[in-house]
Amino acid sequence: MRLPPLVPYAGEGLEPDGDYDGVRFDGVDLADASGRGARFMDCALDGCALDRTELGRARFIDSVLTGVRGVGTDLAEASLRDVEVVDARLGGVQLHGAVLERVVVRGGKIDYLNLRKARLKDVVFEGCVLSEPDFGDAHLVRVEFRDCVLKRADFSAVRMESVDLRTVAELDIARGVDRLAGAVISPAQLMELAPAFAAQIGVRVEA
Repeated sequence: MRLPPLVPYAGEGLEPDGDYDGVRFDGVDLADASGRGARFMDCALDGCALDRTELGRARFIDSVLTGVRGVGTDLAEASLRDVEVVDARLGGVQLHGAVLERVVVRGGKIDYLNLRKARLKDVVFEGCVLSEPDFGDAHLVRVEFRDCVLKRADFSAVRMESVDLRTVAELDIARGVDRLAGAVISPAQLMELAPAFAAQIGVRVEA
């Protein structure tokens, strides 16, 4: 993504319902800041701390988040459109009820990602590690997991349309294996998931 010339952020923290247009947040400590409902357009967040940052219902448009880190970041019901998230190190991120459209998550590691009831459209997870992500009751349309690791993923009540799991490096589904209708998997993944599929429909496999 190409951003226009950006203005360095010179403020402190964030403002609820704030309007940030063409701003670069370079290494800014945003821990415990409250930017609920804020709008970020053509912005770059580089190496920012997002511990417990409140960004519920915030809007990120045409923006890049690189090397952000933090625990307990609140992005519930946020909207991300045309956004890149690169090499993030996050834990316990709340994205339930959020809308992600044309988003790329590349590299990094995100633990306990909460995407319950979220809507994802044209989203790519590439080369990242998602540990215990929760997609419960989410709606995924044209979502690709490319060369990434999914550990203990929860797909309970999820709806999938054109979801590509074929190149997942490690596919570990804790719940919701019965909700993979609409997904594409590889023959090798089919063999790995066969016991879970059999258990789901009540088939006993014995030698």
